[in-house]
Amino acid sequence: MEDAEYDSKYKSYTTQVEKVLKQFESPRGWADLCAYLSKLKRVINDGFNSLYSNKTQKTILQSNAKYQLIPKKLLIAKRLSQCLHHALPSGVHLKTLDVYVLIFKRIGMERLSRDLSIYSMGLFPLVGHSAMSVRPKLL
Repeated sequence: MEDAEYDSKYKSYTTQVEKVLKQFESPRGWADLCAYLSKLKRVINDGFNSLYSNKTQKTILQSNAKYQLIPKKLLIAKRLSQCLHHALPSGVHLKTLDVYVLIFKRIGMERLSRDLSIYSMGLFPLVGHSAMSVRPKLL
């Protein structure tokens, strides 16, 4: 992706991701984390869905799917890792895994092979303490 960082739409996409990530700084409970994860997933996912939508629809998120880059990937990985903490309920873990799956699909195998160390910091520890309902999705 050439000059994606300088593209105004990519900057808008980055801003949307930053806004969602900022919310993770002050959750009041696990339900807040689920809401934030849903918002993050929506920001990343809306671009995919809009590729096949009516071309006359104009939304900021319409162009996000063309970017295989995930902005703020280190911070996203950190927040996702925090959502996989063993004290949180399995529902939060499942929502977090949904976001991981979307990101992995979005970035593709080549970029995933380069970024696996970033995203794995939350996934590998989960294997030891995940609930039975989480393990099939994790594996």
